[in-house]
This record gives sequence, structure tokens and C-alpha cells, in this order.
Amino acid sequence: MADVLIIGGGASALQLARHLRSTMNVILLTKSSLHHSNSYLAQGGIAAALGAGDSPSFHYSDTVNAGGSTSAGQALQIMTQEASSVVHELDSIGCAFDKDHQGHFQLGREGAHGQNRIVHGGGDQTGRRIVESLTRALPPNVTVMEHHFVFELLMNDQGQCFGARSKDTGGNIHTFVSPQTVLAAGGCGQVYACTSNAETAAGDGIALAYEAGAELIDMEYIQFHPTLLYIDGHGAGLISEAVRGEGAVLVDEDGRRIMEDVHPLQDLAPRHTTAQTIFHYHRMGRKVFLDIRGVSRFQERFPSITALCLKHDVDINQGLLPVAPGCHFIMGGVKADGNGKTNVPGLYAIGETACTRVHGTSRLASNSLLEGLVFGRRTARFLNAQSTLLPARKQKKSVPPPDSLVLPGIKDIQKRTMEAAGIMRNHDDLTAHQAWLDSFPVVSNLDKSRLTKEQVTALFLLQTSRLITTAALERKESRGSHFRSDYPKEQAEWKDRTIRLQSHTKEAIS
Repeated sequence: MADVLIIGGGASALQLARHLRSTMNVILLTKSSLHHSNSYLAQGGIAAALGAGDSPSFHYSDTVNAGGSTSAGQALQIMTQEASSVVHELDSIGCAFDKDHQGHFQLGREGAHGQNRIVHGGGDQTGRRIVESLTRALPPNVTVMEHHFVFELLMNDQGQCFGARSKDTGGNIHTFVSPQTVLAAGGCGQVYACTSNAETAAGDGIALAYEAGAELIDMEYIQFHPTLLYIDGHGAGLISEAVRGEGAVLVDEDGRRIMEDVHPLQDLAPRHTTAQTIFHYHRMGRKVFLDIRGVSRFQERFPSITALCLKHDVDINQGLLPVAPGCHFIMGGVKADGNGKTNVPGLYAIGETACTRVHGTSRLASNSLLEGLVFGRRTARFLNAQSTLLPARKQKKSVPPPDSLVLPGIKDIQKRTMEAAGIMRNHDDLTAHQAWLDSFPVVSNLDKSRLTKEQVTALFLLQTSRLITTAALERKESRGSHFRSDYPKEQAEWKDRTIRLQSHTKEAIS
């Protein structure tokens, strides 16, 4: 029994838990450990208008421009206005941000930002420092239960959510009942073969919400980070955009800079532009490198990236790091308002699982941690004023899985999704992929307590891939991170249209 049940263990979940009132019994379930999430791995920082000459309105404008002018006004205004207070609050609880000798934040710049406004911690260890500081600050009314794989939301006949069920490492089933359940389960990078995401980011929250009847939007907008370390044809880990912010440039195998004639911001162009350019070079059989020879004190400033390169026998001293794009972030997800509310009573969504439309079609660098922290805090303040009375607890009946449940391997799902619904898409590939996905059962109504963790993960990945593919087929244009080779241009009539997915139907709505 809990007053608030939180599913997830990243920055948004911890921020929410920390700000809930002390009289509440709060349970936080995380699929792995608190030190194994996208938030913990985040190398980039927090964007906030803290510098002289900067302002939330400038931050707002840069976000809108990077997001293809489709970011949601009110939610984005909230995020940019509250950014500085979030940073100062973290600083006050001991988060070790990088500062100069006078104690001022060292502000860096990343792609598509017009000002130096990125706050970092430990160079490229910002996420780790934020998660650790938030964990230390958790109050005693918060119980953290690690290694709990949530496979089902509890729904009654009135369509209300009243908790969740999980499975621990021993295969034991646990039932958690709560009037308020918050999905903070992160993104879905593991649906792709090449990703910067933690192994836990498999679209669980999105699939769970969809099964519960929540409305999803913008699922076609998947951001591919331009620079993953590329070893033997595979992404081996993220190389932060902050490296380019400090002077690194992208070059081909002949040493020619590849972004000079592509975008006015060159190597600091929006992520989708840079990723699509590198992808084009790879398709032509040409290698791309991040030339770091112009970055002073690289090993000192980027210790995590240095360790990553050493792990894979990449010689830092040569100054050329092989790179390729990989799945990094989903701009879409569970439709939520500024307080985390979804259309399902009792169910909330924050962080990367949610979609408030603050990112538009392509996320501005270092706005992801910021989003989770701002809306995690706001959702806590909203929940603090809500009733703790439980709704009816008669659970909707589920269907036993078939005796011989046939599911594809996880690597097969990832490979096929990468090829058909990755950086560049077209009708034929998407249609063929959709037909393949539809040959397997959907998540809905199956009694997943009888399945293994691997089987449920495969079901979640299939469902998430199906949602991305459906939305990508529906949007017959290219916009931001969504690129279709058969519709390579933006279409004016599509600018203000949103792909909504709910209850296994799709609809384009204004």
C-alpha cells in the first residue's frame, strides 16, 4: 500500500519522490538499480539561463527553433522559466556542479544553443552527480525497491489505475496498490540496434500506459544522437555533444569537415541535421570521425569519454574518434500536462516516458534532465494536494497467454526496427516492418505474470516498435527528427497535426 507509487529510478522519479510531502507513504520501484538509468549515464548537463545576457525567453526561442517550431508554448515556458531555480536547488543540496575559482557555474555551449547555458558536473558526469545527490536527499517516507520489473498496471472496470504488479529477481510476484501511480520509466532506446540508452530503457512505461488506455502522441519523433563511439559496426557508447561545444569537429576519412556547408551552425547544428549527415556518409561507405585535437585538456575535461575510448582501444592521442548516430531520445510518449496528468484517472507520467511537447520534433541538447527535474517537482506539488483515497480495486480480467507463445528474439526486433524505422524511413520498409510486428501478439490483456522477464521485454519492445512504426507511416512528410525518403520535405498542412495513438487505433488530429 502506498499513497504514491513511482515506477522508475531516474532523475524525474527521484525529484518527484523528494518533493512529495513527508506524511505520504511513497514507494519507488526501479527495474535495475538507481545507478543504472539513462539519467545516471547522462554526460550532458542541464540547460538554464544563468549567464549574463541570457534569459528564459532566449532559452525558449532556441528550444522552439531546434524543435522545428512545434514545441508546446505553455509547458515550454514553464520549463525554461523554472530551469534556474532547479539548478540552484540542486546546488543547495550538494550536487557538485563545475564552477570557476569565484564559485560561479561554468557554462558550456552545445548544439543549437545561442548562449553558453549548459551546467555540467564532473565534466561529462552530470547525470551521475545529479542522481547521487537526489538519492542522498530522499526523505525517510520514501521506500526504494530495486530490481523490480513492473509488468502490469492495475486497472479497474471504470478505467482507473490503482497500482501495479512487479516481479523481483527471484521471480516472485508483488502487488502494489496506490491511488496515484506515476510512470517515470524512461525512454525506449533499446528498441533500436544502435543506442546510447541504458539496457533498462525498453519502452516499458510507454507500453504499460498504452495498454491502460493512455493517449500517446508524437511517437514518430525519435532523436538519434550524432556521435556514438563506433566500433566494429556497432555503437559502443555516447560521446557528448559538449565535446563539439568545446571545439571538436566532424571530419571524413580524408580530414574534410563534413558540416561546413550543411548548416550555418556547422558542427553545432541541431542533432537531427548532424545525425542525418553522418548517416549519409556511412551509407556511402565513408567513415566519419570526431576530431578532438582542438579540445584542450580533453582527458581531464571528459573523463568518462576518455575511459570509454580506452576500453575500446581507441587512441585518444591520435585525436580522431570514429562515430556514428544511434537512438538517443524519444520526443513523443504518454500525453501529459504540466502536472504529469494523463487521460487515465490515477495515472501520471513524467520524464522521457511522458510527452508534454516541450521538445517539439527534435530535442535541444541538455533539455532532457531539465524536463525531468522541472516536471518531477511540479507533479509532486500537484500530488501533494490530491486525495489519498483508493478507488475501486476490482481488477479487470486478463487473458492467459497461449501455451506456445512465439516471440522473436530481442536482437531481431532491434535490428529490424533500426532498419525500417530508424534515421531514414519509407513507406515500403515501414509497411513490411508493420506486417512483421503484427504477426506477433500484442501486450494487451495478456496475463504477463505467467511469462518470463525476457518474454515481457520482447512484448514491450514489439509494442513500442509497433507504435513508432504506425506513427511514422501516418506522417507523410519529413519534419525534425522524422525523415522519410519518399516524403523528404516538410508539408505545411502537417505542421500543426499530431499523430494520436490510443486503444489500438490511430488518428491524425489538430
